[in-house]
Amino acid sequence: MQVRVAETRDAEGIVAVINAAFRLAESFLLDRDRIDLQTVQGLFQKGTFLVAEDRSLCGCVYVEPRAGTPRGGNRSYLGLLAVDPRLQKSGLGSQLMNAAEAHCAKAGSSFIDLRIVNVRSELPTFYQRRGYVENRHRALYTRPETKTSLSFCIDVETLELIRLFDLTETGFRTPPHLLRSRPESREK
Repeated sequence: MQVRVAETRDAEGIVAVINAAFRLAESFLLDRDRIDLQTVQGLFQKGTFLVAEDRSLCGCVYVEPRAGTPRGGNRSYLGLLAVDPRLQKSGLGSQLMNAAEAHCAKAGSSFIDLRIVNVRSELPTFYQRRGYVENRHRALYTRPETKTSLSFCIDVETLELIRLFDLTETGFRTPPHLLRSRPESREK
């Protein structure tokens, strides 16, 4: 599987893979497409999509440079990690994450930030295994749930995760101050 920097001509394929992946994973939460062509085209103006392809586009991840921190470290935002449902659990998501992290490091980022929703219980574990640690929670919205005869609400929060790139090493590591605040986390 080849991972490369996407070109604007890939926008429709990116929309298709994101919507297919999120439709499968978040159908209980979203009752519409996750993203549209206009949004993807706008993201090309601010950041970079990396895409995985074999014979066709089958995965993507978005990275965007962000303003530096007060201590001078540059940040990147990572999001929209999506893998064609037929290829999920094949290691392609990890391959895309490796490429995204390398892309951010090469661009001089000291930190990578990402946001996930709290109702996707498998996501914190996936990212924590990669060295990301919880930074904070933010309320996103409360959605009335009507898929059963009983009405109830899903409280959705974003969980912000962070990973620090240590320029003296060859990879990313967990920020030490975050490790101290969460004793159950361990640097690997």
